[in-house]
Amino acid sequence: MLNNIGLPGLLVIAAAIIVLFGKGKVSSMMGELGRGISAFKQGLQDPPAEPAAAEPPREIKDA
Repeated sequence: MLNNIGLPGLLVIAAAIIVLFGKGKVSSMMGELGRGISAFKQGLQDPPAEPAAAEPPREIKDA
């Protein structure tokens, strides 16, 4: 199904999206997508933080 989509098909899809959502909304969505991708990549590069030391379980006394 998606194997036959070429450049003309992609242009038609892009034009339909711009007509439906408007130029401003599409550009803001792409900006948010770019920030999300860069935050994801940064999260992959940063070493994981050390987990905080867990408190030992407290004993519950019967009343």
